[in-house]
Parts: sequence; structure tokens; C-alpha cells
Amino acid sequence: MKNKSKIYWCVFDFGSKEAELANYQKQSEDPTLWDDPENAQRIMRRLSSLKDEVESWQSLRQRAHDALELASLEDESLRSDLEREAAAVESEIAQREFHAMLAGEHDKGNALLAVHAGAGGTDSQDWAAMLQRMYLRWAETHGYKSEILDLSEGEEAGIKSVTIAVDGRYAYGYLRPEKGVHRLVRLSPFDASHRRHTSFALVEVLPQVEDDTEVEINPNDVRIDTYRSAGAGGQNVQKNDTAIRITHLPTGLVVTCQNERSQVQNRENAFRVLRARLLEIKQREQEEQIAELRGEYTKAEWGSQIRSYVLHPYQLVKDHRTDYETGNIQSVLNGDLDEFIEAYLRMQVGEKNHNN
Repeated sequence: MKNKSKIYWCVFDFGSKEAELANYQKQSEDPTLWDDPENAQRIMRRLSSLKDEVESWQSLRQRAHDALELASLEDESLRSDLEREAAAVESEIAQREFHAMLAGEHDKGNALLAVHAGAGGTDSQDWAAMLQRMYLRWAETHGYKSEILDLSEGEEAGIKSVTIAVDGRYAYGYLRPEKGVHRLVRLSPFDASHRRHTSFALVEVLPQVEDDTEVEINPNDVRIDTYRSAGAGGQNVQKNDTAIRITHLPTGLVVTCQNERSQVQNRENAFRVLRARLLEIKQREQEEQIAELRGEYTKAEWGSQIRSYVLHPYQLVKDHRTDYETGNIQSVLNGDLDEFIEAYLRMQVGEKNHNN
């Protein structure tokens, strides 16, 4: 354990985190800090995040140090307690090793997840509803807060689209591997002949914008319309115009929110989604410029699925990017996605190391 602990502090670059914390603490003590409130808030948020991270590492390091000191006493009566503590410390280090793969700018933050039914009518809309349930169950299992911001129901069954806010530490980092087209193969419950159907749904994962300065929206660039919330079949379910539609004129983006009874809340949620979509456009443009400079750029199309879920003639879930697969499809549809997520993140880390 002694040799392992030395390696881990090096791998996680703990020293640089302590130095960064000291730098932000110094900035926070500047008497002129609040002359620029937006910058001050950014600094204080980063300071709080770093402080939590460094203190948790210091606590873990102290636990490892104490265990090593006790082990050096060679007291047999302490062996069982030491073995339990060593296992607990190594388990926590393994979890932190996994978190180290979530090193993107927004990986530690909250996420917006949207599911859109593809072509295929009722079958695809039902598939989109199954995915909605899968992600809500995943969020619940991991202790994340989830909130449906906008929901458009299908005419007969399922949903046309849904936007879900998932709040919690590393929510975006964990969910971003789910972005892409998901394909379902099954005997259709909506086909009188019970024939096999293939359905598609698109999953989008966006980082929530925590700092309004990151994406600024000019009020003159948006058109805001109100309308009545609609239920299944397009029936109005509210007497008042509480639903909000925001059109961002420069980009043509249209965002709707109708899940809350309050027009004010729907308006706030719509701007929340709009900021996330504008941030995605900004990031995508930057990534495309870098890829073009490297000669790697290829346009991402809607049609290529990332994962297939087969219910008939056999049962299998397979991720086409990593080749990870499992036959326990019901467990996956109940939100057991961690093995797929981890396989993708480990593949990404391997690709980055190879390119470097």
C-alpha cells in the first residue's frame, strides 16, 4: 500500500491542486475583488470547488498515512481492522481514478439531457419514452436530482421529445458518453401482425451553463412567444398561456418549455436550455477548427447509432464505439449504464494517450 500511495499522489497531480487553491485563496483576499462581481463569483465558485477537492484528498492521504503507521507496529490484533481500512482506502482511490478521467471543462457540473424520437411513428416515440425512464432511473440510482423541463407527448403512446435537467457533481461528465443515436430492435407491440421493428432515438447531452458570462445572450437577439401547454394529441392542458417558446434569431435555435404551471419558471428554464445549446455550438465550432487544423475533421451525422438494444430474436445491448456488450437488457433499461459509460471513458483516455 505504501508504494501505491506514492504513485497515486503523483498520478493525480495533488501538488498542483494545492498550489492552485493557494492562488485562488490569495485572489479572494484582494480588497478590490468585488469591484467586478461576476469575476468575483467565478473565483469564489472555483475556490469552493478546489477547497472541497483538496480537503478530501488531504483526508484520504491522512487515512493512508495512519494505516501505514499502524501496520508498522506489526500488532496482530489490528490486522482485521487494517485490512478493512486498506480496502476502503483503495476503493476510494479507485473511484477517484475514475473521476480523473472526467477532466473536461464542464465534466464536474450539471447536465441537460434531451431525447428525441426518430422516424418510425409510435414505435420510435415509445422507444424515446423507454430511454427517458432509463435515464431517470440512472439519475435516481446515483443520487442526482432530475427535473423534466419540457415534454412533448406522442399521439398514441410514448413521447416525441423530452428535456431533463440532471443536477449533481459529475453529472455531465458521466452522461456525455450517452450522446448519439440509440437503436432498438424488437417485436412491435403496436403492430397487429407483431412484426419486428427497428426504432431510433437521438440523445443529446449538454453542459448546464453555471456562469452567465460564459454565454451572453443579447435581449435584442431573442423573440419570446407564449402559448398554452399541450398534452397528448395536441390538446390544451392549461387555460393560461404558461408555455414559453424562445427563438434565438442569429442562430435560428428554438427552445420550448411547458412543463411548469408558472410562465416565469418556464421562461427561466427555456433560457437555461438556450444557454446550454449556444455553449454547445461554441464548443463544436472550436473543436471543428482544431480538427481541421489536424486534418481529422469529419462531419457528425444523425444516422450513425452509438448503441443497439436488441430484444428479438435474441437479447443484447452493444455499444458500437467500444464493443462493450451485455445480454442483461432489462438491467440496462432499468438504468444500469455504468459499465457502458466507464468503457467509453477509458477508451477516450487511451486515445488521448496514444495521440500524445
